Amino acid sequence: MNQTLTRIRACTVAVSASLALVTALTGGATAQTQAAAHATTVDVPCSVQKLVRAINTANNSPGADTLRLARKCTYNLTSPDATNPANGLPAITSKITIDGNDATITRQASAPDFRILLVDKTGNLTLNKTTISGGRATDCPGAPTPPFPPGLVCGGGINNQGTLTVNHSRVIDNTATSSVLAEGGGIDSDGTATVNDTDVSNNTAIYTGTTPGSADGGGIANDGPLTLTHSRVTDNTVRVTENSNSQAFGAGHAAFAKTTIDYSTISGNRAEAPGGTAQAGGFATFAKTTIDYSTISGNRAEAPGGIALGALSNGSPDRVKVTDTVIRDNTTSAPGGTALGGGVANNGPMDMTRTRVIDNTATAAGGTARGGGIRNGALGQLTLKRSTVLGNTASARGGIAQGGGIDNPAGGTVTTHQSDISDNTAETPGGGTAQGGGIYHAAGSTGTGSTTLKDSTVTGNTAGDGGGIFNASGTVMLKNTVVKRNNPNNCAPLGSVPGCIG
Repeated sequence: MNQTLTRIRACTVAVSASLALVTALTGGATAQTQAAAHATTVDVPCSVQKLVRAINTANNSPGADTLRLARKCTYNLTSPDATNPANGLPAITSKITIDGNDATITRQASAPDFRILLVDKTGNLTLNKTTISGGRATDCPGAPTPPFPPGLVCGGGINNQGTLTVNHSRVIDNTATSSVLAEGGGIDSDGTATVNDTDVSNNTAIYTGTTPGSADGGGIANDGPLTLTHSRVTDNTVRVTENSNSQAFGAGHAAFAKTTIDYSTISGNRAEAPGGTAQAGGFATFAKTTIDYSTISGNRAEAPGGIALGALSNGSPDRVKVTDTVIRDNTTSAPGGTALGGGVANNGPMDMTRTRVIDNTATAAGGTARGGGIRNGALGQLTLKRSTVLGNTASARGGIAQGGGIDNPAGGTVTTHQSDISDNTAETPGGGTAQGGGIYHAAGSTGTGSTTLKDSTVTGNTAGDGGGIFNASGTVMLKNTVVKRNNPNNCAPLGSVPGCIG
């Protein structure tokens, strides 16, 4: 019976393909060619009313449409769309290309709050050479209620439920603010998104509630697949109410679905959570991610009295791959609290290949600072291949500082291949405990954690004890690895790392 059904299906497919071929050869019009025949290009004068009219016409016409904006015009939106008051322009419901010609679409500062653009589930928008600015989201189209309570706010500049492509554009100075949850200050995407050669900067996601909540993705948040190429995600912010025990994460970009980042820069972003958790001043991922030939630099996660985690933060159960990337000059700061991973906070499977983690800092005056370069958590499975961990610092004035370069204290695994861990520091100015200038290791509560160094070097690192490696418990293995010229000693306690001398 199953074989008969399979043959029937195969026959149907073959007949359909044959009919399509005959139609094409005989010049018959297919649905695709009919749609193409209706594609139109419209020049839109420098008028908001005419832009609104052009979008409505394109939504209601068959085929793809191109709207060519007036060169360098500013389309200044003073009121929301009559049909969709959460948005400044009509929702995109068909296939539309907006060729901006360096135009700007912005919300006037005195206007009511609304985002600029919504791409609906049936919409397919390509945005070229356009600036989207000044949007202030008031709703969250992609969030079902229940289970989510009302009051969520997503996508200050653009909310994408369909298909979005942004080319050579700017998404700047947009905001998502909520007392429940705020996500995607610049762009929030639940559909499929591609961002090419675009600036996403100075956007903000803010949580204003007094009970535990969160602000995610100051620049970008994606719950659908997203590709970021040759782009810049800079100077974005996530912020939560002080002492509300809330989370601010992914100041530049928060990824909740498959994400690819190529040849891009995530820099100068800031996560602020006084008394709460500030996670990933740069990029946070909770899904399968690939990062190639990119830079994550100058980001900050700040949580006075709380917990601050690395500029690149991984909580994905799927493997995250980072290749030919630089992670540098980032800071996690938690005075009186806990700072984890100045550069990277990893709590999942992660491969880092030909990647440089340099000059990052985890600092917690009067608290605990762990992993100036990299913090590997209990679920972390970190592999470094031909990579460098250089010049990072874990600093806790009067507190505890462990793992200037790498901290692996909770039962995770770290494996290095042909990698260099050099000139890192664990310090406690004014007194305290400073251990593991290069690497700090402990087995964790499960007793299963391990650190294995293969064909690698641990040199020139400094701490109060275990200048190179401090092994509090568990297994550290050296395989054809050099540990030397660390201060005040190479490994501690004495004999805890087989094959390490002094």
